[in-house]
Formats: sequence, C-alpha cells, structure tokens
Amino acid sequence: MNLKEIVLDKIIEQGMLPLFFHHDKAESIAILRTLYQAGIRVFEFTNRGPEALAVFEHLVATRDLEMPDLYLGIGTIKSVNEAHQFLQIGADFIVSPLVNPLVGSLVHEQRKLWIPGCMTPTEIYTAQEQEAALIKLFPANILGPAFMSSIRDLFKGQKFMPTGGVEIEMDNLKAWFKSGVCAVGMGSKLIDPKDTSNLVENTQKALEFVAEARQ
Repeated sequence: MNLKEIVLDKIIEQGMLPLFFHHDKAESIAILRTLYQAGIRVFEFTNRGPEALAVFEHLVATRDLEMPDLYLGIGTIKSVNEAHQFLQIGADFIVSPLVNPLVGSLVHEQRKLWIPGCMTPTEIYTAQEQEAALIKLFPANILGPAFMSSIRDLFKGQKFMPTGGVEIEMDNLKAWFKSGVCAVGMGSKLIDPKDTSNLVENTQKALEFVAEARQ
C-alpha cells in the first residue's frame, strides 16, 4: 500500500481531520502533541500565514522524533509553488480550498494524496477528472448536508469530506454522515489556538461523537 492509500484510509478510519494554523512554532508543537495524546493520527496544518512553512518544518521534525505513526498534511494550498515547498519538507498530503489541476498533477507525481476543495458539481467533476480520491466540500456551513445528499448519486463512489463550520454536535454530525460523507474536517470548532485547556477532552469527545454518528 502506498502513502496515498495509507493516508486516505487513516482519514476515513479516524472519521475526522483536525486542522489549525498558529504562527508560533512552540505553540503549534504543543497543540500537535495534545492532539496526538487525544488519539489523532492524521492531521492538517493550514498555510494561513508567512510563518507556515517554518512552523510546518518543525512539526515534521517533531513528528519524526516522537510520533512516527502520525501523518501530517498541509492545507490552504492554492499554487504549485506552495505545494512544491511543503512537499519538499515532508508533507504527507496536500489539501486545497479550490481545484488547481497543476497542484493535483504535482501531488500525484509524488504518489501522495491530494484533497481539493469544491463547492459546485462542475468543480467536483473537474476534481474527479484530475483523479482526486477525496474531495473537500467547502465551505461546509454554506453547502450543508442537504447539498451532499442531492449530489451523491451524481458522483457515485466518490469520497467526500465537508470542512468549514462542522459542529461537534451529534445532530450535525449524524446529518453529514447520513448524507454520505466519509469523514469531516474540523478547524475552529475543535481547536482554538488561544485556549487549548480543553483540547484533549474536546478531541476525544469529537472522536466519540464521530464514531457514534457514522453508525
């Protein structure tokens, strides 16, 4: 099994993909360790600031030393240059808020997972044409589970993950999994970089809710 398949399986198995950005290296490493302690084994750091590349490099180094079974991806990748920079320093997968076929080609060349963001059936079709194994529905709070239910039969067999506004709340999670998604992305609803005092508890709660919601 190659890295692309391993990461995809891990995301589906975990049922959710936590994501966050923090400009500080030490704080980011502390959050990563906390998520790992809570049971997270695949995670997305987001490219939301000029410090992202340097911080991500430190996250990869920490992972290699302390958490060898953790898979680290980078999100908010819009250009080939951004993708290339993060792949060079060890990103296990690439997440985008949009569909850039050139980014997809680069990631595929390295046999890694590319997760483009889509909001319309045309974008989903374009992502499929570029062999996206997993598609991010973004922004999820605008689209909603009803959108997923409506387009599911148009794209049978395609794996979807909503991101942006997914709640740690049973009814919301049940609605998403019932609509046909294979996992959910969780950012600010799960991780507040300014207050991580309840992060272990919240993460474990989210994992439990996801497990129950998908039954």
